[in-house]
Order: sequence, then structure tokens, then C-alpha cells
Amino acid sequence: MSLESVKEHFKKWNRDNDIMVFESSSATVQEAADTIGVQPAQIAKTLSFRGKDEKAILVVAAGDAKIDNKKFRQKFEFKARMLSPDEVLEQTGHPVGGVCPFGLENDLDVYLDISLKRFEKIYPACGSTNSAIELTCEELEEYSYAKEWVDVCKGWETENSEAQETENVKA
Repeated sequence: MSLESVKEHFKKWNRDNDIMVFESSSATVQEAADTIGVQPAQIAKTLSFRGKDEKAILVVAAGDAKIDNKKFRQKFEFKARMLSPDEVLEQTGHPVGGVCPFGLENDLDVYLDISLKRFEKIYPACGSTNSAIELTCEELEEYSYAKEWVDVCKGWETENSEAQETENVKA
């Protein structure tokens, strides 16, 4: 049912046939990266948090990013508390491992973390534990009806900074 709601969502842009459905699992960042053949950081994972009024908020971030509790609290003015698997399903209509900001059960606020902006192509799930779609950041923003880009993650800059330093040393 969840995959079907996402397909229906993408019909608005004639992109429903662009959803990839796999024989193998793409439920974790690593499984999705292995299945699609991209680096784990390019997997756009959707994290579900308990909002101020018990309505969930979604943060879509790069596969190598982790929520920075301090940045999260500064941005949203409440502590980052992830939903339980049952709450995720109830709020989004999608099972854990297939959560995405498309075809949602409820009207939830979606935020996109800047950790994704490093990539030309990113791969969010499509409502099931064996699906994904290839999107640009601009497409993700449009199709998810995102409220805004935010900076609430950590971990990804370090790897990026080290790569930059290596490049600068080589130059």
C-alpha cells in the first residue's frame, strides 16, 4: 500500500514509472547503496521525529549524516526524539526502511538537510523496503513539498573536510 501511495504521488510529475523496485532489500543505507550501486552518502534517508504537538516532522539527510542534537534543538526548539517503528508507520504510512517524504499518510512538515547538497543525484526510498528513486536536490525539494533546507546534521562535514585537505595537499 505504501509503495502505491508514493507511485500515486509521483504521477503528478509523470515520474511514477521512474521508481525502482528491487529484488533485494534497500531498507538500510548500506543495503540501498549496494543495491543501487552508489556510495552510502548518496542515500537520502528520512528520519522521523516527534514534533512539538505530537505530530511528526521529517528530516531528509545524506546517508552518512547523523543528527546533531545541539543544532536540532537550536533549529526546532525541542529535543530530537525519534519515533518508534509503530509511530513511524502511523504518522507516515510507510514502514521503517521505506520511509520517505512522498505519499504520506498525514500532512507532515518536511525539512531537507544541507548534507544532501554535495550530490548531483540522491536516492530516497519510495515507501517500501525495496524501492528508491533517483532525484536531484531540486526535485527532492519540489516533490517532498519541503518547508526549507536546514543544517541539523554532523559527521558528513568531517569526511568532506578530510577529502578537501587531501586534495589541497596534492595540489
